[in-house]
Amino acid sequence: MLTGMQHEIDARVESKALRINVEKRFYGTFADIGAGQEVARHFFSVGGAAGTIAKTISAYDMTFSDAIYGAGDRYVSRARLETMLSHEFDLLLERLDGVLGADRRFFAFADTVAARSFRRHDESHGWMGLRFQHEPRAPFSEIILHVRMLDDENLVQQEALGIFGVNLFYGAAYHSGDARALIKSLSDDLRPGRIEVDMIRFSGPAFEGIDNRIMNLELIVQGLTQSALFRPDGEVVQAADAFYKKPLLVERGSFRPVTLVTNDMLDGALRMFEREDGVPDGRPEILMEITMQNLLAGGELDLRDFLDRVDMLTSLGRTVLISNYGEFYRLVNFLTRYTAGPIGLPLGIPSLSEIFTEKYYNNLEGGILEALGRLFKKNVRLYVYPYISANGELVDCANFRVAPHLKHLYAHLLENGSIRGIEDYHPDYLYIRSQHVLELVRKGDHAWEKMVPPQVAAIIKERGLFHAEEGEGNALQVCSEQ
Repeated sequence: MLTGMQHEIDARVESKALRINVEKRFYGTFADIGAGQEVARHFFSVGGAAGTIAKTISAYDMTFSDAIYGAGDRYVSRARLETMLSHEFDLLLERLDGVLGADRRFFAFADTVAARSFRRHDESHGWMGLRFQHEPRAPFSEIILHVRMLDDENLVQQEALGIFGVNLFYGAAYHSGDARALIKSLSDDLRPGRIEVDMIRFSGPAFEGIDNRIMNLELIVQGLTQSALFRPDGEVVQAADAFYKKPLLVERGSFRPVTLVTNDMLDGALRMFEREDGVPDGRPEILMEITMQNLLAGGELDLRDFLDRVDMLTSLGRTVLISNYGEFYRLVNFLTRYTAGPIGLPLGIPSLSEIFTEKYYNNLEGGILEALGRLFKKNVRLYVYPYISANGELVDCANFRVAPHLKHLYAHLLENGSIRGIEDYHPDYLYIRSQHVLELVRKGDHAWEKMVPPQVAAIIKERGLFHAEEGEGNALQVCSEQ
């Protein structure tokens, strides 16, 4: 028996589907592989589906799927989704454009999903997309996203996916001019913790001027995911595709700005990491990670500052991870979701000090012991860059001091190689502090130019970065400001 709240949710979802059906603006195909049939069901069940649906297809069998969409190695993948969208949309144009094209906006809605079943209890996830015309006979626009379904039961996962799919279609139909509102609407009538969206991509004339990096940052802001990943070319990618079985070297920081220390720390750690067991020939996946805490200024996000920092890192050929994982152990937990390979974390003495500060783990029943147990999983190592203290002392991982009652714990991690000192570094760089560089830039003292990589110096000078006071700039909004 449905609760009153469930009746209200169903009514709101049905209202969205009915509005689309009755207005008869969109006409097209629903295609699915796996657990996505619930989306089309909502449009059928409310009545008026003949005004919206030209065809539904569920190519559940692999042989049938291959016959329709071509052979593929992975059926739950972005590549398969894009093939489905292209095939179904092109077929609509071929068969119906001459008859209906002047008045209707064609669409192809597709999903390929692996939900929980009696045989599989691993991660439930899938790809969903909508290719559509925002005006009759206009070039197509597109939304592609990756979802993780977090409910424990198959039927409940399907229910959530059905609601989510209706929200996506409705958002594209009525919020395409405001992508931030569209993203916010994806979670309508879905309580937190049911569906996570860890990658989204907008393209086409309906979304002209939208920067997908900002849109994926918005996913974090809206609580739809905890991370976003950008390639050096600015392309947004999904973590599972980028990290699968790869060794990972991850340097976190504010990177405001990137300095010579940033690169020296990474290079020194990389030379050590490449000699570790389990790191094959060739470079591991290298990530520069910025936490949301490091993006906040006065409690708000400065979009200009965010994009500038990403551009500085990508100018060096780096992949950038934005995350909401404040603690190192939470970052490691996220990374090990996608790889069983070795993970290396280059960091400075100040970050090492934070790791051994117990107040950060008051939320854990086991306190710092639990946190360190989660951090130092198999094949996880810290590579520690030395530091010059205020009194001129060289501090490295060998003479680093922890609280007296943690001395034996720290010694154990040091002796077992979980914490290792970076020995190959430039001593002259130890005196460089990002905050000092920032101050020099603001003063107009060109001495800062020798403290950052040439590519970074060029961007700072070209764009006139960091001259404004803290907190100035643009708060989070939907725009593409370069």
